Order: sequence, then C-alpha cells, then structure tokens
Amino acid sequence: MARIAGTDLPNKKRMEYALTYIFGIGLHTSRLILDATGISYDKRAHELTEDEIAAIRNEIQEKYMVEGDLRKKVAMDIKALMGLGSYRGLRHRRGLPCRGQKTKTNARTRKGKKKTVGAAAK
Repeated sequence: MARIAGTDLPNKKRMEYALTYIFGIGLHTSRLILDATGISYDKRAHELTEDEIAAIRNEIQEKYMVEGDLRKKVAMDIKALMGLGSYRGLRHRRGLPCRGQKTKTNARTRKGKKKTVGAAAK
C-alpha cells in the first residue's frame, strides 16, 4: 500500500484517482503531478515502484500544500475572517452558510437539528 503525505492510497484505483484521496489534491492537480513525474494515469497504486512513489512524494512536497498544512491554513483564514468581523466571518461564527444560500428552508447541514420556537411547554 502506497503511503504519500500521510495518506494511504487505495491499491486497486488508477493513480489519477488514487492521488485525489490526499486532502488538497483534486483530479486536475493529480494529473499535473503524474505528468511531471512521467507516470501513467492507468497505473494502479499497488503497481508503483519505490522510485515512483518517491518521485510523487517529492513533487507534492516541493510544489503543493496538502493535508495538515493546508487544513491549518484554511482554519487560520477562517479565523482571520471572523477576527476582521467581515460578513463571511460573521456567518462562520454563527454557523450559517456563507456563500449566499437561502436559509428560510434548507441549510439544515449548517444550522443543525430544527429548534421549535414559541411552542407552549406544558
């Protein structure tokens, strides 16, 4: 099992899709990495040699921010927005959608379980 950037890649998947299991690498970036290292998209993760794994690992370390570093950067960016008091920061703080979605209906993922308001408690 190939382990790159702290993530185990699935053995049976083609490399272009296996690399997308790493946080911060999508399909386009995966293809750029494979082109730069000269590895075929069709090769399966369990077919990689140690040299190929090392080449992919080096390419990712040199050019891309992934996994822990990227998660930390995203969290710091959100914290900065909240500190500035921007609209997006306020939406993050209140746990509401911050990309313009309506909240009268839907938005349950962000808002959580329904809270009944104004019902007489007996």
